[in-house]
Amino acid sequence: MDEVRDALARLEARLENVERRISALENGPHPATPVTVPAAATASGTPATVEFSLPQAGGIFPVVGKAMLGIAGAYVLRAVAESGSFPKLAVVVLALAYAGTWLIWAVRVPMGARFASSAYAVTAALILAPMLAELTLRFRVLPSPITAGLLALFVIASAALAWKRRLTPVVWVAGLTGVLTALALLIASRDLVPYLAALLLMALACEFAAACNRWGSLRAVVAIGADVGVFVLLNVYSLPPNTRTEYTPVSPAAALALPSFLFLICGTSIAFRTASRRERMTIFEIVQAVISFLLAGFAWLRFPSGAGLTGFGIGCWIFSAACYIVAFARCDRVTDKRNYHVYVTWGAALVLAGCFIVLSPPLATVFLSVASIAVTLLGVRLVRVSLEFQGLAFLAAAALTSGLWEFAGSALAGNLPSAPGWMACVAAVSALVGYAINGRLSGERWNQRLLRLLSAILASGATAAFLIFAVVPRAANGITPDAAHVAVIRTLIVCAFALALAFGGGRWRRTELTWSAYGALALVTAKLLLEDLPHGHSGSIAISIFLYAVALIAVPRVARASRQQKVSE
Repeated sequence: MDEVRDALARLEARLENVERRISALENGPHPATPVTVPAAATASGTPATVEFSLPQAGGIFPVVGKAMLGIAGAYVLRAVAESGSFPKLAVVVLALAYAGTWLIWAVRVPMGARFASSAYAVTAALILAPMLAELTLRFRVLPSPITAGLLALFVIASAALAWKRRLTPVVWVAGLTGVLTALALLIASRDLVPYLAALLLMALACEFAAACNRWGSLRAVVAIGADVGVFVLLNVYSLPPNTRTEYTPVSPAAALALPSFLFLICGTSIAFRTASRRERMTIFEIVQAVISFLLAGFAWLRFPSGAGLTGFGIGCWIFSAACYIVAFARCDRVTDKRNYHVYVTWGAALVLAGCFIVLSPPLATVFLSVASIAVTLLGVRLVRVSLEFQGLAFLAAAALTSGLWEFAGSALAGNLPSAPGWMACVAAVSALVGYAINGRLSGERWNQRLLRLLSAILASGATAAFLIFAVVPRAANGITPDAAHVAVIRTLIVCAFALALAFGGGRWRRTELTWSAYGALALVTAKLLLEDLPHGHSGSIAISIFLYAVALIAVPRVARASRQQKVSE
């Protein structure tokens, strides 16, 4: 004990000596404060030396220490809640106030203290998220709607508090915390609607902030979270009722409203930014709009409500009209090329969606055939290839609803089809008229050539199918032809048709017809392997191969000769 006392005495003497020395230094003369010389120039014209002060790294540890104290306080509140010594509702209010205090502290730090702001925001998030999860899932104090509302309030309050000083880290921490916690509780609680509604409120708040030029990058995170939530909702409630008994029931109205609201949020934001502000549409906005529309469309198709499904189809037409209006009235094809093409493409897709949902096949065939001709004429008149491509898409859809595709496939391969209906005839005539209009397009750009080629393929395919249907029964002299006879007659007709296309392509300088002729030869090649050889006999196979060989030799020569004859004239 005496040795310990001596050691303490010596230590005390040394500390007193150090204090005296520090006091002497503090009371001594102060050095002159150096005057900072402006960096402009000295009297002699030589640039002055500027001294910079580096930030002290020692401030990080106190900030981390304070954050650890905050988390320790959260564990104290958790222990109080577990002990049951206080009413749980009082603990809830105290915990919310505690997390809110740290959030307010995060936005009230000095302007340059970004690390402290981020650390205190993370502390508030680490206090709030686990507390809400335990109070909802373990202690059963908070119902899911209250918890979801508190999460949405946390994100919105963070944005409001950080609005003036544009504290991006605070908003990012709050946004990530809100989205991840809402998704986790959505899955764990089996109560989907409240947390999905909270995600949609967060998405709405993010879109509003982005419209005010704040935190636009956070939109993608919140939008992905909302997409995942809607997908989980649709996936779960598409299952049979007896397989989802642990989930809270959801009304069909809610299952339709939530995905539709997501699409409206995305669509309204894009319309405001592109039509009002004339901003360029981003890849994220394009992808998000497509995803949200597909989710909403799946909801309306999965949970139909009679007139509601018809209303959705009519809504597609209304949105289509809006897309065309924005494309032609608010987008310039040169400066806003992406916006113009995206809006025009969306308009065509929505027209087709409305037709397939609302109209019956006969009405859809007539409507799409007329629309294809009208849009093609408008595209030629305004010199807009995008409209002509849309006319081609409408024509392909008309061929689908009319049964023309099925008729042509049966005529060119397989069993001979029965007589085509009037809808197939309408679609075939529309294909011929469409090619006659597109043939007037004289440009040589790749998209113009592709348009003429696709239009020629549709028209020539329909024509060849009707020729085969008309010729094959009459070429058999009144008897029912067998598979070998049908194969030979088809080969003859297709080869002759290829020669006609080659002649027309060279004569009228229609490159697309020449390429269609080579396409017909490719069809004959596949036909020999799949039909003539398996189903024919030696004589029919020999005739088919002979016709094919003659066509291979003659098609290039006919195209070249007709082209040279046209040049000489």
